[in-house]
Amino acid sequence: MYRKILVALENGEADKRLLPHISRLAAQVGAELLLLHVADGWAARNFEQLKLAESAEMKADSEYLESTAAQLRATGLQVDTLLALGNPPNEIVRIAARSGCDLIALASHGHKLIGDLIHGSTIDKVRHNTTIPLLVVSAVVKL
Repeated sequence: MYRKILVALENGEADKRLLPHISRLAAQVGAELLLLHVADGWAARNFEQLKLAESAEMKADSEYLESTAAQLRATGLQVDTLLALGNPPNEIVRIAARSGCDLIALASHGHKLIGDLIHGSTIDKVRHNTTIPLLVVSAVVKL
C-alpha cells in the first residue's frame, strides 16, 4: 500500500505524538520513512541567496533528525532524513513529489479559525497543493 512515507517533523512536542503512529504503520506495511524538517528561520530562508553559514538552529535540527532516525532504525525501520530550507508547506509538497512518497504524515495542532490566521496552517496549504494522501495526527492531548 505505502512504500515511502514523508514524515514532516517540527523538532518539538508534536513529533512525540506523530512518530509512534507512523513507525507502527511503516512497520506493518514495510514502508520506508523520509524524515523531513523544514528550517524556516531568517538564516534558512536566505541561506542560498546570501551564502550564509549554517545557523545553530539548523545544526540542532540536523542533529535532531539524525538522532530520531537512529532510534527508528534501531527498531528495524528503513529511514532517511532531509533538512530543507524555506517555506514549510511548499517544501513538504515539493520534496514529497520529488522523492516519490505516497503518503505525507503531519501533526495537527488543533488551531481554530483565529489560530490558523495567526499561526497559518501548514496542513491546509499542503492539502491544497498535493494529490498525495495525508495522514494527520492530532498533537493536542485532551484531558
